[in-house]
Amino acid sequence: MIIYKTDSEIELIRKSNIILGKAHGEVAKYIEPGVKTSKLDKIAEEFIRDNGAIPAFLNYHGFPNTLCISVNDVVVHGIPSDYEIKDGDIVSVDGGTILDGFYGDSAFTYAVGEVEESVWNLMQITLNSLYKGIEVSKIGNRIGDIGFVVQRYAETNGCSVVREMTGHGIGKHLHEDPSVPNHGRQGSGKKIKRGMTIAIEPMVNLGDHRIFIEEDGWTAKTIDGLPSAHYELSVAIKENGADIMSTFEYIYQAIEQNKNITAPKL
Repeated sequence: MIIYKTDSEIELIRKSNIILGKAHGEVAKYIEPGVKTSKLDKIAEEFIRDNGAIPAFLNYHGFPNTLCISVNDVVVHGIPSDYEIKDGDIVSVDGGTILDGFYGDSAFTYAVGEVEESVWNLMQITLNSLYKGIEVSKIGNRIGDIGFVVQRYAETNGCSVVREMTGHGIGKHLHEDPSVPNHGRQGSGKKIKRGMTIAIEPMVNLGDHRIFIEEDGWTAKTIDGLPSAHYELSVAIKENGADIMSTFEYIYQAIEQNKNITAPKL
């Protein structure tokens, strides 16, 4: 069942997302060759708690950490560990917050040092596809329209979209209806209506769209070992289109200061 939000509820979701955006920015300051992904996870947890929120991913269905940190061929749900980030890695950081009972959810992928042109293009295509999906997230369209434009853009540019993992509704729960696939048929699915709050999150692979889950039950990797990128924003449907509740503002501020990382812009 889709839960439509009031304007005041949308503002509460936005506040949660803004704290998450700031946490992303704090983490971005420390991404560099040699840093352990577990250290980045600790930074995020401390920042989120210090700002009055709760890490939404920690212990969610048994997930052991605050962040999902997915490197190179890890698509999503990478578990922070003693892995040390290397020059040439791409690193996806996905996080969630709970503030006053409402959830925030967003993700961003970074290039560490120099990456191959094909990998940079993958990141740019994935970011662009996110905003293509946001553009069609408006009253009168359907959920399938989002997946359709994401898939068409990614595939037209020589990449593939992950089928098994989807975006989702967000509010008093991290994952609400409707599911928001990154592939689909134009004009299909639930009608998009005012008050819908959804997290749109393309996961785009450089090679084959297929994935597999490692024995830990969480880590999703590309079947061919080629890189994957992931960007996510939470939006609310208003009369004039999608109102973006998440923010990459603090991430880009950190990138300007941290010369170890780069990322595409719209």
